[in-house]
Amino acid sequence: MSATREDRGGAMHDSGENREKKPARRPSTERTAQRDPERTRAAILEAATREFAENGMGGARVDAIAERAGTNKRMLYHYFGDKEQLYLKVLEEAYVGIRTAERALHIGDRSPEEGIGELALFTWRYFLQHPEFLSLLGTENLHRARWLRQSIRLKELHSHLIGELSQVLEQGKKQGVFIETADPLHVYLTIASLGYFYLSNQYTLSTIFGRDLIEPANLNAWERHIVHVTLASIKR
Repeated sequence: MSATREDRGGAMHDSGENREKKPARRPSTERTAQRDPERTRAAILEAATREFAENGMGGARVDAIAERAGTNKRMLYHYFGDKEQLYLKVLEEAYVGIRTAERALHIGDRSPEEGIGELALFTWRYFLQHPEFLSLLGTENLHRARWLRQSIRLKELHSHLIGELSQVLEQGKKQGVFIETADPLHVYLTIASLGYFYLSNQYTLSTIFGRDLIEPANLNAWERHIVHVTLASIKR
């Protein structure tokens, strides 16, 4: 009986020593990220956009971004390096969004007046539909474009915008529709500033002047005003 116990004990001991240890399983979020890295990157960017828009560069937290994205900080650092690089990527993607949508307008295929009017309408409506874009602009201006200046990609995007706008204005000048001094940058600044100031200051202005600027009727009236002012500033 004792020999049998020893044999059994030895067998049990040997089986314990020879049993292979299974490697520790990685967290489910990391396994998902490895299976679909593009989806994970997109989720992190979306979450970071919301976090930076709501809390600014200083107030945004990497923990909060990871939680919103359904991942962890390790994967965030893996894809984007650090918080500052992630913020710059968010800025770039925000500008890519509006510049890509502008290209789809093909303002050069319209008459000069229609092209400028369409750009003014588009910009105003884009600002309305993407308040996070305006928040990111405000944050970056508070930091005097510290991170934006690092981006080569954005300079290329904006050169295309000014180039296409210049062509439309030149066509209008040749047709005798626009004044000779019409400047593409001035035209865009007119459009963007009229929309940005109105929406960025909607709460203070509504309170000071006792009128709800976000009521549909007021928004529609301001939309018409932007188009009118922009065209009036360059027409003969």
